Amino acid sequence: MVLGAAFLAAALTGCGSPTIVNTGEPWTPVDTPAPPPGLPEHTSNRTLADASEYYVVAETPKVYRFATPSARWQCEIVPHASAGCRPATSSTLAITGAPTAVPGADGEPTAPNTILIDRASDVRFVETGTETATETPTVTLPFGKVLQVAGFRCNVQEATGVSCGSESSGKGFTFSAEGFTAVYTDVPQ
Repeated sequence: MVLGAAFLAAALTGCGSPTIVNTGEPWTPVDTPAPPPGLPEHTSNRTLADASEYYVVAETPKVYRFATPSARWQCEIVPHASAGCRPATSSTLAITGAPTAVPGADGEPTAPNTILIDRASDVRFVETGTETATETPTVTLPFGKVLQVAGFRCNVQEATGVSCGSESSGKGFTFSAEGFTAVYTDVPQ
């Protein structure tokens, strides 16, 4: 035991503080990137929808899907991957300001049919390959409720339209037939 204490004392003696040299130059901190801005925090659960009502078990990948109260839009959250919306009955986006063409699966320009946000990218318009939204029965997300699940949240408001955002990046979108913005708009708490 005495040998162990002597070894520990010798080891600690060699671990003294390094010599500090003062050059007289001012210290400048290393720039560390600021964390990405997050989506607004919920202070109450009263605006949250029951996610289990929107879960579609029969599809791969598994999704949470809802329709807007007007039935014009169908949106879905793919867990830990993306959130997006598309017209329920048309193959083209009727959003003022949306691009008229995006690269399709074959790289050729094609009309977009979906507005999408994934975990880390900016909002984008894409063509998802199917003519209209799915035929699977879809539950309506009421005005003023937030579907928050698997890293994403979406809501529908009478005044602003549909909004979805990524919890990871803090990015999102809000849109209606009149236009869109690349910002998530939360429901009033």
